Amino acid sequence: MKKIITTLCIALISIGHAFAHHFWIETKSKGAVNQEQQIRVYFGEYSYGVMEKVKEAAYKNVKYFTLRVVDNAGKQTKLEVIPKRDHYLATFTPKEEGIYTVILNNDNIDVIDYSQYNFGIFKAHYHSVTKFQVGKKTGSTAIDNRQGITVKNVSETKDEVKLQVFYKNKVSPETEVKIFVADQWSKTLETDEDGFVAFNLPWEGKYIVEITKKEEVPGTYRKVDYEFVWHCVTHYLTK
Repeated sequence: MKKIITTLCIALISIGHAFAHHFWIETKSKGAVNQEQQIRVYFGEYSYGVMEKVKEAAYKNVKYFTLRVVDNAGKQTKLEVIPKRDHYLATFTPKEEGIYTVILNNDNIDVIDYSQYNFGIFKAHYHSVTKFQVGKKTGSTAIDNRQGITVKNVSETKDEVKLQVFYKNKVSPETEVKIFVADQWSKTLETDEDGFVAFNLPWEGKYIVEITKKEEVPGTYRKVDYEFVWHCVTHYLTK
């Protein structure tokens, strides 16, 4: 029995490195004009306290991501990242007040074969969004993921988070939205017919919103065939 349990755990960990894991972006919710804003990129399982080491195997097939900041006018700035122990670090200096959207995208991942686990042969597409506010100007976050799933923060008050989910630039109704905090607490909601979902943050601290979608379309990537694409977007929040 002990051997069976050990084998099962190894299998689950292997799958976790492929698609149960996700990227998320952390940054302070408030910034200031002409002051450097630090932005950190993590890969792992936030709710379980897992943050993969940059130089270890879990990052090998997912490290070729892009990171950029979008300002209120839609101007995009590509960020350079520096590898640290358990995250990548980038900096950005805002020049005016407004809402700044930080966007990570990674569609540059080799095909993964987990047919032995009854999951199939698939290509993963990771996306992540967060924001920070400079000054008193408010507004929604930018969206930019024409090939996959993304989320727009349209919150109007501090007391309620309101998000709108998009898939290939179209609103995504009846889509499952998971909210995670530390210590394995989670809550599952569903978007309405216009792709909106709203919720409160019950405790002080960090939250990760995760939305996934299985695109049942086969294809070929780097001369390897796959059966479907697994899309994942995360949105980092603090209270």
